[in-house]
Amino acid sequence: MKNLKPLLLALTLGTATITTTQAAEPTTIESPKQVAGYYHHQFGNTQITALLDGTLYLNPTMFKDLSDTEKTEILKKYYADQAQGIQTSVNAFLINTGNQLLMVDSGAASCFGTHLGSIYNNLKASGYKPEQVNEIFLTHLHPDHVCGISNNGVANYPNATLHIAKTEYDYWLNPNTVKKLPKGKQAAFLGTVEKIKAALAPYEKAKKVKVFSDKSLAFGGIEFKPSFGHTPGHYSFKLKADGQEVVFIGDIVHSHTLQFDRPETAIEFDTDPKAAVQTRLKHFAEYAKDGQLIAAPHLPFPGLGHIYSQDGKSYQWIPVHFKD
Repeated sequence: MKNLKPLLLALTLGTATITTTQAAEPTTIESPKQVAGYYHHQFGNTQITALLDGTLYLNPTMFKDLSDTEKTEILKKYYADQAQGIQTSVNAFLINTGNQLLMVDSGAASCFGTHLGSIYNNLKASGYKPEQVNEIFLTHLHPDHVCGISNNGVANYPNATLHIAKTEYDYWLNPNTVKKLPKGKQAAFLGTVEKIKAALAPYEKAKKVKVFSDKSLAFGGIEFKPSFGHTPGHYSFKLKADGQEVVFIGDIVHSHTLQFDRPETAIEFDTDPKAAVQTRLKHFAEYAKDGQLIAAPHLPFPGLGHIYSQDGKSYQWIPVHFKD
């Protein structure tokens, strides 16, 4: 019996240890953040890199001439989550020609809060350096396209020259423009102008802003394509390479669901809604017919794909397939 007591004590302690281990809380596995937002797409001998600035959600009321029921049905068809609003991306694009690095648009930087502003870091993550950018083509001067060119008065791309349409430049920077607007819109307009001026300032100081007229419709392999309506001097840019074409369409479209099913739908951001709709109808028909590669700043990242239509009335966005 004397020898049995230590054995029983050992068994009791062993059982207690096992019980304690089984009762421990399970380890929490944290969800990692999304990978860096860049995508390299080979276009003949040219590399196009899509850069993600971020995503945001638009209030459905911003899309005009559609009932709430029509919007809901279209979004359901595409399995688009409507809980926070209508999701849209903000993208910019690099073009590596082999001897030049060009950029189309630049993202919002800090002009719209912390949910945007990733272009600069994603450019570096993609394998390029900001000082390698030679030319920046701005489709228009809305802050989500122009704010990313600088930071606190310092150029993010110190070796780059900006290309801006004269009509666009004059609209935003001519002090007489605001006088022609309804009083209710003047404060918002002036707020936008201040952001534009701040973004352009270091390039203006370095004399690296080139304003092109409507007659100057080419720069090297880039053709300037008028696409007015969203803003008065809005341009798309076309690149021809190795017998192919890619068009950087700018803001002729903001939704891959509503405005493809119903391309006659304007958005609140359009300066001239009727002209914007006419531009979209004309360009969609052209791109669906000719099959060009499209690069779009507000379609789901990477914003690269093709426009398809079966009947010439409604359209479908066909994104590129991932390639390693």
